[in-house]
Amino acid sequence: MQITLKLYAFLTDYLPAEARRSNVLALEVPEQSTVASLIAARGLPPKLVHLVLLNGQFIAPQQRHAQLLQPGDVLAIWPPIAGG
Repeated sequence: MQITLKLYAFLTDYLPAEARRSNVLALEVPEQSTVASLIAARGLPPKLVHLVLLNGQFIAPQQRHAQLLQPGDVLAIWPPIAGG
């Protein structure tokens, strides 16, 4: 099934070079994939995965292993952000 992955800030380094400018990648993922399994499959370090939205809805860290992905889903991930 196909989903859309959006990575922000320095997490775009985990996208293929051709997707980094737009920060968007269309992905083919296996049925029964979860948010956590996709994060692991893309090689994203867990400590760098801070804010996760699935179709605009916040997915808490404890929900990521159980949250199944569906065809057409949009998964957006942000790293921790600091500033002042």
